[in-house]
Amino acid sequence: MATRLTIGRAAEAAGCKVQTIRYYEQIGLLRRPPRSEGNQRLFAQEDIRRLAFIRHARALGFPLQAIRDLLSLGDEPEQSCEAADAIAKAQLGDVEQRIEYLQALRRELKRMVEQCRGGRIADCRVIEVLSDHAPCEMFNHAVPRSGVGSP
Repeated sequence: MATRLTIGRAAEAAGCKVQTIRYYEQIGLLRRPPRSEGNQRLFAQEDIRRLAFIRHARALGFPLQAIRDLLSLGDEPEQSCEAADAIAKAQLGDVEQRIEYLQALRRELKRMVEQCRGGRIADCRVIEVLSDHAPCEMFNHAVPRSGVGSP
């Protein structure tokens, strides 16, 4: 029989926290593993590989639903990779949109800082721009889907 790991050892092997494993189990990204006679979860190497896949996808910014879809596709190795490509392209589009937003944010912050003359708060450009959107040159104050810049 293959070696099985308790949740603590599985977390160690995957480089994550026990709570992360429990969460992924709870939302269905990880299958519920069998339990020992002492009622401890026992994870197989396949579970660790799946957890590594999830963590890598999260690190690349994929939303949970996209990860769920990719995992389902991975369970069908003979299927065309067209759907996986579409998911990755959508994620790339989201990343590019966030980058554009962050670049605009950077430009605006640099402009605010460069226009600061020191002195009194009453004359502070930073406070002025934050208090009134009119002097702000950002083309779009909407926060991108990822929540970048959200309050």
